[in-house]
Amino acid sequence: MEKLALHTPDLTAQNADKLAQLFPNCVTEIRDAAGKLVRAIDFDQLRQELSDSIVEGPQERYELNWPGKREAKLAANAPIAKTLRPCHEESLDFDNTKNLFIEGDNLDALKLLQESYLGKIKLIYIDPPYNTGNDFIYEDDFAEDNEAYLLRSNQKDESGNRMIANTEANGRYHSDWLSMIYARLRLAKNLLSDDGVVFISIDDTEYTNLQKVCSEIFGEENFVATIVWQKIYSGKADATHFARFHEYQVCYARNIGALQIGLLPRTNEMNARYTNPDNDPRGPWLSNDLTAAGERSGGHYPIIGPTGTTFDSPQGKHWLYARTTMEQLLAENRIWFGANGTAFPRLKRFLSDVQQGRRASTIWMHEEVGHTDEATKEFREIFKDSGVTFSAPKPTRLIEQILRLTTSPSADDIVMDFFSGSGTTAQAVLQMNKSDSGKRRFILVQIPEAFDAESDEFKAGFRTIADIGKERIRRSGAKLKEDMLATNLDTGFRVLKIDTSNMNDVYYTPDAVKQENLLGQVDNVRTDRTAQDLLFQLLVDWGLDLSMPIVEETIAGKKVFFADGNALAACFDTEISEELVKELAGRKPLRAVFRDASFTSDSLKINVEQIFKLLSPETEVASV
Repeated sequence: MEKLALHTPDLTAQNADKLAQLFPNCVTEIRDAAGKLVRAIDFDQLRQELSDSIVEGPQERYELNWPGKREAKLAANAPIAKTLRPCHEESLDFDNTKNLFIEGDNLDALKLLQESYLGKIKLIYIDPPYNTGNDFIYEDDFAEDNEAYLLRSNQKDESGNRMIANTEANGRYHSDWLSMIYARLRLAKNLLSDDGVVFISIDDTEYTNLQKVCSEIFGEENFVATIVWQKIYSGKADATHFARFHEYQVCYARNIGALQIGLLPRTNEMNARYTNPDNDPRGPWLSNDLTAAGERSGGHYPIIGPTGTTFDSPQGKHWLYARTTMEQLLAENRIWFGANGTAFPRLKRFLSDVQQGRRASTIWMHEEVGHTDEATKEFREIFKDSGVTFSAPKPTRLIEQILRLTTSPSADDIVMDFFSGSGTTAQAVLQMNKSDSGKRRFILVQIPEAFDAESDEFKAGFRTIADIGKERIRRSGAKLKEDMLATNLDTGFRVLKIDTSNMNDVYYTPDAVKQENLLGQVDNVRTDRTAQDLLFQLLVDWGLDLSMPIVEETIAGKKVFFADGNALAACFDTEISEELVKELAGRKPLRAVFRDASFTSDSLKINVEQIFKLLSPETEVASV
């Protein structure tokens, strides 16, 4: 039942709607008196539309602009006081795996990974919200300066983790989406290796805006292709104008000069054209024309077939090869005269000599890379005992196609997806590694968007979308490991959760501490944090690989962590002894870290530094 508005028509809005139909390029978004973004008419543009001469106005330039773009730039550069905390109980094979599952806002995650994975990611694939008016986008708060952003990030800020519906009724319909994707892609670019590439799934709603944003961030010269993916195979009866069968994969390189796109396997249809009617030991072959159009000096000479028949190139054509080359081809049995030896000669081109692969096209049909129904069935099969569903997952075959073109099985290529959803990318990486014995690693990022308490997911024990993603990796990995040939397959993952810094607020706001509270600030580490929490904050701050192996030892009665062999030695226990310090110095780690509260006096702290200078002068010694 329609609800009555109970007020007179908004004539201004109606007039604006009429102008928008006549001059869609004159519709824009501006801030009103209250600072709220609303739809508006660009009167300078409208004047130009109604004038037969150039109307004076702001200097023109080629760019994509929107309200909030400057704030998005600021947000991409602003520091945050957050960290990554390891979660063993939700991880799988924590100590041995090279894969990461990061739970939290992907804007924070991308900032936290800037040092550890700068220039190290080979492939980024993302399937962001399409801004259809029905899906959800991140509610980012960019309206603050760097200092305020830093301070707020050290608080329990739930608004940063909230997803909101972005309907067309919202005055910021395009602006919000653009700001959201812009800030994240700016940070993502830094993570790509020089030969790295990004693939972004999108539909018609924001396709043109996305391409302009990517051209600004990655450079127009680094545009690789827009791939059209046939996502469905039957039309919709309720389509208004056209049944939409497709989506896009927008592809940009970090440096197109260094990018190498691989080949796809040859199809059975391509190979079926090659036969071997003369049982040539070199295998199947295909005959090609030996002549080319036009006359050429030396392009006419006789060729004698096996039955003595003489052939010459027809008038207006010439032989492809010089006479000496042709004689060599005849001697090597590379010229075919037909089954009876009397047919006009043709060149034998062997299957073994042609390129063992094919260039991917910019149209991907569902028969080759899957469709949405297949993706839904894949998901349901994995969770068939739970009865849970997931909206619009991608088929693993689609991601595998991208992996096949952009990664190598012999390299430790890192694949990242920071809108990971149900975890399709992780499953595709595992399946590809099994099929070609690859060593690819994945980094997934997913915000813990909560399910409604009445949803099937919640009733099945899943509290957030991140929980679904983690469980999908566990289940798909276990299925792959049922094959005895996949025993060495890394199907594990480390769960790292974004949280406030391990340091007390005084660490960032010392001026806020009152004199009567000074004794409570002697230890600058939050009381609910573990030694491993501190260790991972060090890995983040120092830009070390977050999947590096970690070994825990007990030395002189204290717990000591060794990361990646001797890359880092860390002890966060209190009351450390000289015996422990000498033992650590004797191992000559690249870095040694202690907790400030470990030192009972300044003299003890100085003594630790002196011991390392004497026994391991190359070691960098620090405290937290």
